[in-house]
Amino acid sequence: MSLTSLIVPTYTQMLGSLSRWLSKAQQQMPGDDAEALLSARLAPDMFPLSTQIRFACVQVHEAISRLQGEPLAPVVQELLEEGRNAADKPGILADAQALIDKTLSALKELSADALDVNAGKPLVHELPNGMILDLTAEQYARDWSLSQFYFHVMIAYAILRNNNVEIGKADYVAHMFPYIRPETIPKG
Repeated sequence: MSLTSLIVPTYTQMLGSLSRWLSKAQQQMPGDDAEALLSARLAPDMFPLSTQIRFACVQVHEAISRLQGEPLAPVVQELLEEGRNAADKPGILADAQALIDKTLSALKELSADALDVNAGKPLVHELPNGMILDLTAEQYARDWSLSQFYFHVMIAYAILRNNNVEIGKADYVAHMFPYIRPETIPKG
């Protein structure tokens, strides 16, 4: 399986789900309450929802750059800074939706093989704390980028659920519905 065909559909599906969850929050809650969700956290030492959204998008933009062997796109540093400061400046839901849309557009612009580098190609990934990971391109995509992406998306889901947004497992796996055999769908 190519790296492009592995990660691009995953990013696309889950960002679409994240966008739908935010839309449901806006539909279910009065304006100010929905906007306040961007400052909500699961624990005091965790980043708020607004950061989780930004960091999920960072993983996408970072993977696009790294797997193409290019310098990180400027949006990566911008989102990291915004995310780190989101407790003071969470932004608004419209901006979060626009960020998701912009990230989805970046994925749509990729050619079918844009990220298909040699899976064994060495990739060095330095973390903000100074630790350095020596990975292959495949390990980076599978073990770092996708897992970090899913972490931030899942935390966003948990924050929304914890704040009484009515979403459930079906909202999380909505991309799986086309695979259901019609005759197995429960009636009523």
